[in-house]
Amino acid sequence: MLAYAVFVLGFNYVNLDTPQYAWKLAIETWVMIIFITWILWNTGTIQSTLLNLYLLVVISSAITLDKVTTTLEIILIFAVYVFLGAKSGIEYDMAGFSETMVYFSPFVLVAYITTMLASDVHYGKMMFKALSETDEMTNLLNKRSFIPMFNKAAEVAMKYNQPLSVMMIDADNLKEVNDKHGHKAGDRLIVTIATTIEECLRTSDIICRYGGDEFVALLPQLPVSRAIETAERLRKAVENTSFDADGKLIKSTVSIGISTYPDEVGNVFELLEKADEALYECKRSGRNSVTSYSSAQVAASVEHVSSAKLYEVKQGGSRKTDKS
Repeated sequence: MLAYAVFVLGFNYVNLDTPQYAWKLAIETWVMIIFITWILWNTGTIQSTLLNLYLLVVISSAITLDKVTTTLEIILIFAVYVFLGAKSGIEYDMAGFSETMVYFSPFVLVAYITTMLASDVHYGKMMFKALSETDEMTNLLNKRSFIPMFNKAAEVAMKYNQPLSVMMIDADNLKEVNDKHGHKAGDRLIVTIATTIEECLRTSDIICRYGGDEFVALLPQLPVSRAIETAERLRKAVENTSFDADGKLIKSTVSIGISTYPDEVGNVFELLEKADEALYECKRSGRNSVTSYSSAQVAASVEHVSSAKLYEVKQGGSRKTDKS
């Protein structure tokens, strides 16, 4: 017992920051089988009152490991059980084997029930995770699950100096559809746009419903020129898509803002912010269009210069009026 305790402590607590991988748990259960077998060998084999210690292995494996590993461990325990029975003098004729199976059946039953319960718990966890990470209406990622993926993709792009583009996509007429046709039609509009986005982008792209009628698409290894081409293809696809709501044909358009690292943005973690600025410029200039961050900067500069000249003209006119 001292040797087994030293093994468990050394295996688990020497490196406290080491993750508890499945292979580590599997090794622990295999060693536990060896330890229990050694105990039974010295305490009466299958007549020992400690025989039920094998249930600890069965339950631990069924809860923490997969079905294949649990099945293999059940087979090993059964083989050891038969071996210990032979040592205790059991003759494995039809009657002896039947008796062995009767006594061993509780182990199989416990393994089955525990595995079934563990599967239900695992399924419940997966369902809860899916519900917490996806948008219920569109089945796309939600903002909570998108941000960690964005941060990871940004780190990879920065580390290997790879292009990374972000699209901010906003429906142009959701409020109008809600007001004229009801929120049910508005919901269908959002689902239709989400489906169109999925069809137009690559499977490697990450798509998120960012909130309301706004979507975000993360495009790894895509430079700004190809990102603009993809955005234009998406814009046209949405423009040419429609659906029927109570006998009325409903169409929509989208505005798309793009920012790309390192072509336009030097800090990869500012891509979302810059794409949002590009989207704002896109909305301001008339909607149903695609605007990259660099184009938005040019437009903002032109507007600033034009405003400054207009101000100078007005000020000049005022001075002339004062002199007269």
